[in-house]
Amino acid sequence: MKKIALFGGGAHAKVLIDCLEQEARYEITTILDDNPSVAHLLKYDVSKRNSTHSYENEAGIISITNCAIRKKIAEALLCDFITTIHPTAIVSPYALLGVGTQVLAGAIVNTGAKVGNHCIVNTGTVVEHDCVLSDFVHLAPNTTIGGGVKIGCGTQIGIGSCVIQNITIGANVIIGAGSVVITDLPDNCTAVGVPAKPIKFHEVTC
Repeated sequence: MKKIALFGGGAHAKVLIDCLEQEARYEITTILDDNPSVAHLLKYDVSKRNSTHSYENEAGIISITNCAIRKKIAEALLCDFITTIHPTAIVSPYALLGVGTQVLAGAIVNTGAKVGNHCIVNTGTVVEHDCVLSDFVHLAPNTTIGGGVKIGCGTQIGIGSCVIQNITIGANVIIGAGSVVITDLPDNCTAVGVPAKPIKFHEVTC
């Protein structure tokens, strides 16, 4: 098995460790986190990242859910970023997944979907046919994305939210938990509710 480093030692890293162990293609040898209070995670030691080490040609994956931080780490390192799919997930052979992307337990990615680099398709999420997810998107657990939806870079869809078919959601958008998106949403907004509507706008991070 190829050795792999995880960048991030928080709660999401536990989920990713479980995914990688069950997938059984990689040996987790390094978990890196700058938080001095984090020394151990499950059965693994957690180390500080050496800022002068590029990790070039080493296998790695980013175990952080924050889209902007994930983007910053991905752009700073020269890792051989890997894509991981939990054994209980279903990914159509006609779907495309980018590097660094994580498809976690019970998730479904259907025919014709295109998922960008360093995306998180979290536990129990459904990405329907012909969706296009740009890089660094995070779909929180139990979200449902209808067919033909387009989601911009760095957008996060909150837990339990639904997006109806053929909607376009801009870049750097935050959708609140339990929201229902039935109209297009512009870049750089936070939207909540049923139906989801923008409640504020924020600076560009993606």
